[in-house]
This record gives sequence, C-alpha cells and structure tokens, in this order.
Amino acid sequence: MIQYKCFKCGKKINANVLENRFLCPYCGSKIFYKPRTKVKKIKAV
Repeated sequence: MIQYKCFKCGKKINANVLENRFLCPYCGSKIFYKPRTKVKKIKAV
C-alpha cells in the first residue's frame, strides 16, 4: 500500500484516497511526497 505525506500539514494519506483528485483531504494542498524508509547502517569490525 502506497502512502504519501502532505507537505503542508504533514498528515499521512493512502493512495486510495487520492485516486480521483490529488488534493489533501485535510488542508487542500496539492504537494505530496513519499516518506523514505529508514535504513540502518552497520559498521564492519
């Protein structure tokens, strides 16, 4: 499941909600981004 995050209000929004119109249902913004997953770095000994 793809999730986007609104740039203006910071709420997470599922792609299902954005199928018809690409507007934030909370604040009406049109700017979104996909949050990146956190990557753990392991140091080699």
